[in-house]
Amino acid sequence: MTQTPADSVEQDLTYADMWFDPACPWAWITSRWLLEVEKVRPVRVRWHVMSLSVLNEGRDLSQGYRDMLDRAWAAVRVCVAAEQHAGPEALGPLYTALGTRFHNNAEPTTEETIRAALVEAGLPEDLIAAGRSTDYDEALRASHSEAMKLVGEDVGTPVVQVEDVAFFGPVITPIPRGEEAGRLWDGVRLVAGVDGFFELKRTRTRGPIFD
Repeated sequence: MTQTPADSVEQDLTYADMWFDPACPWAWITSRWLLEVEKVRPVRVRWHVMSLSVLNEGRDLSQGYRDMLDRAWAAVRVCVAAEQHAGPEALGPLYTALGTRFHNNAEPTTEETIRAALVEAGLPEDLIAAGRSTDYDEALRASHSEAMKLVGEDVGTPVVQVEDVAFFGPVITPIPRGEEAGRLWDGVRLVAGVDGFFELKRTRTRGPIFD
């Protein structure tokens, strides 16, 4: 059988799997970096859900952060419902629509905002009902657990896996663009591929920057 150019490109691709919660600003920046990487490296991103609300269950948290986590359930439940309705390919456009509203536009994490994101992503508006239901929580927890099994319980979102290596992060701001995004990808893959490498970190001195 003759191989087409499209077949050849597909074989050359590296897949990056990212787990996200739409409410997390740091995951949002990482996700936009990965989309930049797709432009300059033979990489394709596959999206999965995890949950800050699940991650922080039972922890001693400030009331303000606890209130944020209570509001965060709706969007991630809707993401799971969208994936089950339209397949995993629906997650990327929906995440983009949600994240742009939550982070770039600073819109509230309300049903009105989530409904607008569903419409933009070409998904049925009635999926909004999933945000008020626990029907999708089993699938949400299973996806979240998959991420935690890859990296351990002492990290958060985002989680990124490339081939057989998974890591928390990178946590970055602002969003690297173009070849700068590609160089960061190259470096992250290099250190993540070293057996026994676990952590490289410094204190954050700025908040998330959305551009």
